[in-house]
Amino acid sequence: MKRIIAISDTHLEEGSRVPKILVDLAKGADIVLHAGDFVSIEVYETFCDLGPFEAVCGNSDFPEVKALLPERRIVEVEDVRIGLVHRASHSSDLTGAGLLAREMEVEALVFGHIHKPLVERSPRLLVCPGSPIAPRLSAPSVAEIVVEGKEIRGRVLPLGRPVCNYFRYAESLAEGSAQEKKQG
Repeated sequence: MKRIIAISDTHLEEGSRVPKILVDLAKGADIVLHAGDFVSIEVYETFCDLGPFEAVCGNSDFPEVKALLPERRIVEVEDVRIGLVHRASHSSDLTGAGLLAREMEVEALVFGHIHKPLVERSPRLLVCPGSPIAPRLSAPSVAEIVVEGKEIRGRVLPLGRPVCNYFRYAESLAEGSAQEKKQG
């Protein structure tokens, strides 16, 4: 049995530290798959140092990250082939992701870009870990995938409460307004 932690869309710039919860999850996994958008080379290198690791580049990665990583990768774990990409489709449903998994001839496809976690079987396993740093209308998250021989299953691991960046922005405006009133 192999335990995989799938991560995507960390969006951490130079000087940012990988959160401890991600470091701990990565160290506890047999392998980590990252579906792109590390952003900085520093973050990519941090993940490389944590243990067995496979990754692809994302659309927001700095050029030095894109130069190191492919856009697609196939990882073999026990008797299962897992496809790894950043953007699985240009459509809003999972049709394109399912077709890409079939094209890549994989039993599962791990992808990112949408920042919203999902695990579905169609009939291939489709996994988007969401984003542990910048989720979209969902909790910060990663995904756990377990492979036993030819069997594969996945689940979303929430890392906190749901977050909406609009509410963060609105809170910052309100705080700024309150400070202006105190000063003026």
